[in-house]
Parts: sequence; C-alpha cells; structure tokens
Amino acid sequence: MMKKRTFISFDYDHDKEIKECLVGQARNPDSPFEIMDMSIKETIDFKWKENARRRIKGCDVVVVLCGEHTDTATGVTAELTIAQEERVPYFLLKGRHDKVCKKPGHALATDKIYSWTWDNLKLLFQGQR
Repeated sequence: MMKKRTFISFDYDHDKEIKECLVGQARNPDSPFEIMDMSIKETIDFKWKENARRRIKGCDVVVVLCGEHTDTATGVTAELTIAQEERVPYFLLKGRHDKVCKKPGHALATDKIYSWTWDNLKLLFQGQR
C-alpha cells in the first residue's frame, strides 16, 4: 500500500504537541500515511496563503487536528478553506480525548470530528469517512 502524503493543519499556538504525536505515528512501520514537514511559520498574508496552497495541493489528504481553540485559529481556517477550494480530501481529528474539541471556521456542518485511534486513522486514510 502506498502511503498518503499528508498535510497537518493545527493550531500552532495551542496544539503543537499533538501535531508531534501524529508525526510520531506516521513513523510506525504499518502507517498508511507520511508527513511532509509542511509547517508555515510566517505571518498570514498573500505569500503565506500561496505557500500553503502549493503545499496542500502537493498532498493526498489534509488532517485537521481539532483542539479547544481550533474555532479561532485563523491559520487552520485558511488551510481548510484552501483544501476545500483545491478539492483535496480532508478529515477532522479530535486532538484531545479529554477536552471539548471545536471545528475550525469554514468546516462544513456535515464534517464530523473523528476520534483519534490507530484503527480509526487507518480507516480514515483508506477514505472511510
């Protein structure tokens, strides 16, 4: 099975450590995905959006890590909007099992936040969402 090139969208101010957990899981020998370091640490402007668009278009899927403040994370909203515009498949993943996790702005009403388990990740990367 070919691994899916994955862009991770996350709230840089609040959820950096959960992103690192997902990067770690990508290293598992049976992982269905690989992470390209796609973090963009620039101010959100035209250049940033063009950079994000190029990186997202180069991936097979976007994983949106949802945390307690994702609804106010402008970068996550921008990245999700780009994924929608470019028709890159995406899914929302609950980043904190013990907290209320919120959808980012521009998430569709039909977008579900999936529980983060290894079995779920495998299914989600197979397109079962």
